[in-house]
Amino acid sequence: MDSKDEKYMQMALKLAEKGIGAVEPNPAVGAVVVKASQIVGKGWHKKFGQPHAEVNALEDCKSLGVNPEGATMYVTLEPCCQEGKTGPCTDAIIQAKIARVVAATIDPSEHASGKGIEQLRSANIEVQTGTCETDARLLNAPFIKYATSGKCWVILKWAQSIDGKLAWADSQTNRWISSEQSRKDVQKLRRRSQAILVGVNTVIADDPKLTVRPPKDQSPTRIVLDNHLKLPLGCRLLRTAGKVPVLIYTAEETLQSNQQKVQKLESKGAELLAHPQLPETSNLQFLLEQLSSRGIQQLLVEGGAKVITSFLQQHLADEVCVYIAPKILGSCGKVDMSESLANLERHIGLHYTDIKSFDGDIRLSGLTKDALKEISVT
Repeated sequence: MDSKDEKYMQMALKLAEKGIGAVEPNPAVGAVVVKASQIVGKGWHKKFGQPHAEVNALEDCKSLGVNPEGATMYVTLEPCCQEGKTGPCTDAIIQAKIARVVAATIDPSEHASGKGIEQLRSANIEVQTGTCETDARLLNAPFIKYATSGKCWVILKWAQSIDGKLAWADSQTNRWISSEQSRKDVQKLRRRSQAILVGVNTVIADDPKLTVRPPKDQSPTRIVLDNHLKLPLGCRLLRTAGKVPVLIYTAEETLQSNQQKVQKLESKGAELLAHPQLPETSNLQFLLEQLSSRGIQQLLVEGGAKVITSFLQQHLADEVCVYIAPKILGSCGKVDMSESLANLERHIGLHYTDIKSFDGDIRLSGLTKDALKEISVT
């Protein structure tokens, strides 16, 4: 791998990261234009529906008064060649007379899959792929999984004390275990996602809104696992169901035997989805299939210990994100995560781990082995 190519591609990857939380379900893409060993243009995909990274990088060249003819463009994903919300990036690259394109990885989407590369080469543009490919695939792992398999990416998130407690025993006096900075970081996870899931016991205990702050154009659907329809009619989820979608996932027999509660929930604006009794498919697997068919690319699971453990037990998790507060709660805490995880029948290792600090809290995140298989990364 050419060291200069790697250097410029790493710059493009850093630019791409700026779009995370604003471009989904599109991929986060960055681009750098280099001419005569000088960076003459930079861009990234800033928001869903707006111009892509390549176009923004070429516009940056124009704003600097530089003609990009004969330059090399470094881009983190194969340029698109289809007409969508914006024009094909390949057309813009060809019109700008770029001489060489270095793409980190191929776009596995059905409308792409090398077609953009072929179009550029047909226009006599030199194209190279594979520079920093692993980094690029990790950056857009949810997009790649959905594009190749049609299955949504599942993120498990929870906050705990050092001794594994998920909540204060006196929740009225002490509501949060994690710091304010950690909770702000969680909003970034929510902004990435198209749906947020909790169990009904979390709603009963905490009465969360599960909305994104600050709001975004398309708010994630709030999903509640509620086999017995225990969801309080006055909870904040239902009070805001007219503005932000709420999906209640329950059992078929519960749905049929509680028509009065069903009507009340639907009158509040909630949608109900029942899981059938399928011998070879778990309730969670069926739910993920339904969400994937609805275009949900990323699902953020913020449930309690049992819900988190169920996803891990059934090999349904792709990414784990744990916020660990510098507190030992002892008898002042309740809901022991370690007790629930003790039910796991296998060891689960995390890969490509990342550790960050937020006002004393530690955030540990990483990908499961199952996720790496989905995106073809070792």
